[in-house]
Amino acid sequence: MNRYKEWLKLQEKQTGKTFEEFWEKYCDAEKKIYAEILTAPDEPVEGTFAELVAKYDVDPVLFMGFLDGINTSVKEGIENLEAVEDETAISLKIDIPKLYFNMQVAEAEHLYTLPEWDGILTEEERDGIVKEYKRSRTVRVEKRPGRNELCPCGSGRKYKKCCGKAV
Repeated sequence: MNRYKEWLKLQEKQTGKTFEEFWEKYCDAEKKIYAEILTAPDEPVEGTFAELVAKYDVDPVLFMGFLDGINTSVKEGIENLEAVEDETAISLKIDIPKLYFNMQVAEAEHLYTLPEWDGILTEEERDGIVKEYKRSRTVRVEKRPGRNELCPCGSGRKYKKCCGKAV
C-alpha cells in the first residue's frame, strides 16, 4: 500500500476514542515541520520522501499528511500524491502568504500562531490576510422584493401573485 493510501486509511479508522490522540500526534508533527520550514521560508523543501522524513524526524504516514495539507500552498505542487514513494524526489517552493491564508481556512490555530511567523510576515500583512480570508467567507444575499411590491420580472403584477407564488 502506498503512503498516501496509508494516510487516508489512518484518518478513516479514527474513532471517537482515538481521534484526539491521533490529532494531537499529527499536530505535533506538523508544528515541528512548519517551525523548521519557517526558519528559512525562501528555501525550497527538497529531497527524497525518505530523506525529508529523516530530516524532520516524523512518521512517514504523518509526513504524507503534511504533504497532503501543504500541497495547495506551494507554487509547484506534487501532481500525484498517490505516486509518492520513499525514493520520490520532492521539491516544494512555498507561497508564504497563500500558506498563511490556507492555515486560516483550515482553522489551524496551532500553525498560524507559531512564533516563527513573526520574522516572515509583519503584523499588518497577517491582518490583511486574515481580513481577506474573512471576506472570502462572507455570503451576500440579494434582497428579495416584498410580497406586495411589483414583480421584478416586469409582468406588472404583484410579486405574491407572480414569481413569489412559487416560493
